[in-house]
Amino acid sequence: MESSGPYTKNEACGGGVFSSMIHVRDLRHAYDGQTVLELPHLDVAEGEHLLLLGASGSGKTTLLHILAGLLRPTEGTVAVGDRDLTAMPEADRDRWRGANVGVVFQRLHLFETLTVAQNLALAQRLATGSTHPARTSELLSRLDVAGKADAYPASLSTGQRQRVVIARAVGHRPSLLLADEPTASLDDDRAQTVADLLVREATAVGATLVVATHDRRIADRFDRVLAL
Repeated sequence: MESSGPYTKNEACGGGVFSSMIHVRDLRHAYDGQTVLELPHLDVAEGEHLLLLGASGSGKTTLLHILAGLLRPTEGTVAVGDRDLTAMPEADRDRWRGANVGVVFQRLHLFETLTVAQNLALAQRLATGSTHPARTSELLSRLDVAGKADAYPASLSTGQRQRVVIARAVGHRPSLLLADEPTASLDDDRAQTVADLLVREATAVGATLVVATHDRRIADRFDRVLAL
């Protein structure tokens, strides 16, 4: 396992608060008794952009799901911000994720019966309890899909759908933005564009960005690369 830079020593503070945005220690996860991920330690600073690089089966998607609070690891400690995810009940993790995490999954799921603007509004309501039309308009304009606000997902190109999904992920200004294989099926130019959009939008909201991929073409867009 390699990183572009050394890990930073980071110990737990009183009251369960950690100085890193992401703090992982002695992590192991297994499915049906077979270990799929082992990570002795990882610290990611607030606002840092990290690329998790690895082949299929290396555990990178599992790590993303653990960081999102979708999975509880078999062993180890995982904290994001001031929350120890491994000590939180599932319902609390769900509420925390909705308010603090934006996720771009490999499959670009959108509600097909809702317009682009309605998809973003629904995500905002689920995360914050209210909708923010001005924020929706701002994001669609920034991501060059302003003219698609009233369009339905079926009418979007793959590139347009990807931009809408990124807009949805950052609409509530998350502190952590996660993306799983966002460039896997794209040509060189589009892969660089998506990587640039993720970095730009994470920077715009001050989010820590973690992208899991096997795509080495986008490595130079990131502050740090961790090979799994």
